[in-house]
Amino acid sequence: MTINKNYPKSFSHIGITVPNIEEAVKFYSEVMGWYIIMQPSKVKKEKETAIGQMCIDVFGNDWDEFEIAHLATSDGIGIELFSFPNGIKEAPEFNPFNTGLFHFCVQDPNIEELIDKILSYRGKQRMPIREYYPNEKPFKMCYVEDPFGIVFEIYTHSYELTYSSGAYSK
Repeated sequence: MTINKNYPKSFSHIGITVPNIEEAVKFYSEVMGWYIIMQPSKVKKEKETAIGQMCIDVFGNDWDEFEIAHLATSDGIGIELFSFPNGIKEAPEFNPFNTGLFHFCVQDPNIEELIDKILSYRGKQRMPIREYYPNEKPFKMCYVEDPFGIVFEIYTHSYELTYSSGAYSK
């Protein structure tokens, strides 16, 4: 008998590049309620520290410094915010058909209130709130944008609950 040694890996964090680190920390902490675990700080290109060398390994040599901040969700998922002084200051065109990261999703049972808050911080609602099982179950979803043009999704219920009932079939 073959034993499957594979197991589901947990999600640690996501890195998001933003045009303004202070505005992004304000949005994600005040609107999303994410905890600030490391205030914005500067990282300079240098080989004398482990962080400096690691960033050279990741970003190469075509940079001098950037800003970084760390936040965390209620379930301990990290949100690593980056702001590079020489980067393009707008999100790429939304194109889910191309290979790459398409979106991330957050969960909030009060989807209407969260969308209102996103809008009050200059974010956007990209579609009407939709139900997976109209008149049967209260599972709702909606795509939105933060004020920087980064697209994400909101679910009212867990991923497992939403899809375990067969959301795409009768």
